[in-house]
Amino acid sequence: MSATKTIRWRPGVAIAILGVIVFAAMRLLDVWPYEQARTLAQLATVLGTVALLLVWWLFFSRAPWRQRLAPLAVCALFPLLFRHRGMTGDFVPLFEFRFAKSGVSEVLGGKSTMARRADFPQLFGPNRDSRLAGPALDPDWKNHPPQILWRVPVGAAWSGFAIVGDRALTLEQQGEEELVTCRHISTGKLMWSTANAGHYHASIAGEGPRTTPTVQGTRVFTLGAMGTLRCLELESGKPVWTREVTKDAGIQISPTVTSENKGADDHAGAEASGTFPMWGFASSPLLHGGKVIVSAGGKDGNSLLAYDAATGAPAWHGGNRPINYSSPFFCTLAGRPQIVMFNTDAITAHDPATGEVLWEHKWGKGMPHVARPIPVGANRLFLSSGYGVGGALIEIAPGADGRLAASEVWRSIKFQAKFSNPVERGGFVYGVSDGIFACLDLADGKVRWKDGRYGHGQGLLIGEHYLQMTEIPGEIVLLRPTPEAANELARFRVFDEKTWNPIALSGDLLLVRNDREAACIRLPLAKPSP
Repeated sequence: MSATKTIRWRPGVAIAILGVIVFAAMRLLDVWPYEQARTLAQLATVLGTVALLLVWWLFFSRAPWRQRLAPLAVCALFPLLFRHRGMTGDFVPLFEFRFAKSGVSEVLGGKSTMARRADFPQLFGPNRDSRLAGPALDPDWKNHPPQILWRVPVGAAWSGFAIVGDRALTLEQQGEEELVTCRHISTGKLMWSTANAGHYHASIAGEGPRTTPTVQGTRVFTLGAMGTLRCLELESGKPVWTREVTKDAGIQISPTVTSENKGADDHAGAEASGTFPMWGFASSPLLHGGKVIVSAGGKDGNSLLAYDAATGAPAWHGGNRPINYSSPFFCTLAGRPQIVMFNTDAITAHDPATGEVLWEHKWGKGMPHVARPIPVGANRLFLSSGYGVGGALIEIAPGADGRLAASEVWRSIKFQAKFSNPVERGGFVYGVSDGIFACLDLADGKVRWKDGRYGHGQGLLIGEHYLQMTEIPGEIVLLRPTPEAANELARFRVFDEKTWNPIALSGDLLLVRNDREAACIRLPLAKPSP
């Protein structure tokens, strides 16, 4: 009769200890060009440690075979019990229990305390710069906390809200259709919904539209993730005209992209002109001079397209740079009005009347560019990207050939705006840099401070206060940033899940949403001075 073999624990313990040491070193050492690189290295460490432990347990542990096979049963059960919910902006994978009931509850009803509220008619507000002059907020959230007026389930999307009067508009995914929905801002009740065939989905970043509606006058303009540009009546949602940007720009799209984006695991698909963007169309329409302007990324002068806002007829096209995920905006630099667009390999400026390229500046490594560049003074522009690219201040001036030319004043890797949009105030840039709230001095490109790991949520500067949405969970953080400190004042939790969507404010009503639910928050206002 042979003696029972004891389990050989030492190799397994050594593997586990080594894995913990390597993981901790990666967490503590500040040697990474950007946070996502650290996360990928940590994930590789965890998976490698688990794989080595499985090999040890199955072949070298001397445990009874029934016990050895138990981990394999657990691995087989995991995908049956849990589903992948994408990942954070730092590439941390998210999972949820497959059979969990939705925690989204519907709450309707409420009202604003203000008699008149300013509109928020497009992405990042009236001036498309994430800045509002007011109203003056009451920072004492302990004694005067924000109130949730309504909370409703919504279809998947990373869209924000546009607000005009009592109407709040956003995009949603419902099955194989993209919806433009309009709700009453005070009650959350659905006023109308208009559907259009189209379905974008990527296993990494989720599904649904990525853009925010733009409202001008009595019309609503939207660009779906599949490239459908639509004009609707604000009052009823009735379609006025529709254009397919992919056809107008000569962009090839595979039929399979409607269910699972073929380019989602290979960013090279978004680096060449004329190809379907990896994350779908994510650039919100710009209205200027009676035209609606969208980024297309097509070849042969079809990088940026303009249409007549009234009829949808093509107005002009210009540029040859591949598409990316920032949105076009209007500004005046070096005395010239221009439409600025952050593309994959360069930032370009176009003549608003003709689409002619006025100047361009090479930028980045073919990685996503999402954050909106910031005009600084009469002839400068601050731009920033994530993934180790950093930021720069460029100056626009007349060139030798009479055209405009761009040159760098300084460049720094210290401020990396991935897809959270920073703002400028008093010569300083405030916003999320690689997941951490930071202040950058525009005079020299030096970061004054970093304080507050809020993740990759969006924010708004309102007077002297800054509202920052955290990525996980969806909390509203109230700050009063100065060149000396972030000055976090208060927090208010709204959601329990990842929140990437832009936020919108009309008077004292703040609209926030993620890919599952939307809510209206009434913010406390400061009392008028006597």
